[in-house]
Amino acid sequence: MSFPPGALTFLRQLARNNRKEWFEEHRARYERDVKEPLVALVEEVDARLGDVAPEIVGDRRRSVFRIHRDVRFAKDKSPYKTNAAVWFYHRDVPSARSGGTAGGNVHGGAGFYFQLAPGDCWSGGGMWMPARPALQAIRDRIAARPVEWEALLRAPSFRRRFGALDAEAVLTRVPRGFAPDHPAGEWLRYQSFTAGRAIPDADVLKPGLADRLVKDFAAMLPLVRWLNLALGLAPAERR
Repeated sequence: MSFPPGALTFLRQLARNNRKEWFEEHRARYERDVKEPLVALVEEVDARLGDVAPEIVGDRRRSVFRIHRDVRFAKDKSPYKTNAAVWFYHRDVPSARSGGTAGGNVHGGAGFYFQLAPGDCWSGGGMWMPARPALQAIRDRIAARPVEWEALLRAPSFRRRFGALDAEAVLTRVPRGFAPDHPAGEWLRYQSFTAGRAIPDADVLKPGLADRLVKDFAAMLPLVRWLNLALGLAPAERR
């Protein structure tokens, strides 16, 4: 599958006309060019993940992030996101077992991500800014298995596609509870565990997008499984 050119056009225009009246006037375009292809992508990738990472799933209702922004505590009151995104998550996270919440709010574990945005399309995965108990569990596992952790990040398939772990939220010193000279001190300072790669806009408009994403996700899988094991979320051999 692929996205129609109208998907990126709509998101560009939304960035210039980010108000409810404009969106409602063009809602049919959003549904046709953005949301429906996103749902189709979720379903196709989910089917392929059954052979690659059976425990990671996509759902047409829960995997697609809402287009509406949460502006309750934001200075920017623009009502809509100017990107569209989907999330593939571990089937055993509590919110997934209980039915989850519409609009991409299935959290609680590491998974895979795809973003559609003009000039900023990308695929990736991991776990972004985990809550304190999950962060502590991940740090404890890194501290206990530093060699194993570093081997994941140095794997040729990971480095070739993603380069390195994103360093967007890193403490200046090793967190309390760990020795300042801990062998894994570099990694214990991380507060987020994600990686990704840019996808040219032209590539999301070509057939075969799901194939390319699944290849990316397969390269990301060892990291995702390692993080999930720290949280008690096990890999699976079959759906």
